[in-house]
Amino acid sequence: MIERVPISKTGHAKLRKELIRLERKDRIEVVKSIEVARAHGDLKENAEYHAAKERQGHIEGRIMELKDKLGRAQVIDCTAISTDRIVFGAVVTLVDFDSDEEVTYQLLGGDESDVKKGRISIFSPWGKAMIGKEIGDEFEVRTPGGLRQLEVLEIDQGERP
Repeated sequence: MIERVPISKTGHAKLRKELIRLERKDRIEVVKSIEVARAHGDLKENAEYHAAKERQGHIEGRIMELKDKLGRAQVIDCTAISTDRIVFGAVVTLVDFDSDEEVTYQLLGGDESDVKKGRISIFSPWGKAMIGKEIGDEFEVRTPGGLRQLEVLEIDQGERP
């Protein structure tokens, strides 16, 4: 059975765009580079040829990876989720009891996570600790800096830019 992987509409579109670019542009460019390098003669000592072949391998590997991810994707519309509990796609505002600081994160898939942009993976320790919580719930997260105690202040729907 195929393991479905949650992804937002925006994340899915981004992966599809990358796949199309790799298949329609990068793949063609690298084949041309290989042809040009072959025309230079001896392939054993042709660094240009070997670099192009290595790039081709990376492109083909990424294409296979993207096709797998897109094939297993469970696309979720983050603007239509319930805000009763923290679920995939929720935008969550928390308060850290130690620093009294408020932080806001959107809970997304691993490919979409970027802490600097306020997007964390549902598979991360933070994501796992938050799933299912409601407004007012308190929870703990073990981080490299120690145990953090947090409270859920707000749960919204939508996607962060």
